[in-house]
Amino acid sequence: MIKVNKDKCIGCGACTATAPEVFDFDDDGLAKVIKNEVNDDVKMAAESCPTEAIEIDEENS
Repeated sequence: MIKVNKDKCIGCGACTATAPEVFDFDDDGLAKVIKNEVNDDVKMAAESCPTEAIEIDEENS
């Protein structure tokens, strides 16, 4: 399961650039999950998120 913590997200776009098939922007300009599929791009997006707003729980994917 992939989750974006809206309290931490600053809408920088690193995740949407890294995994555009999984992340998009919501109406507030913050990241949202559009496809709950954990893959290498998603893991890279989580690691590169400057505010650590992306949480991945592979056990509940």
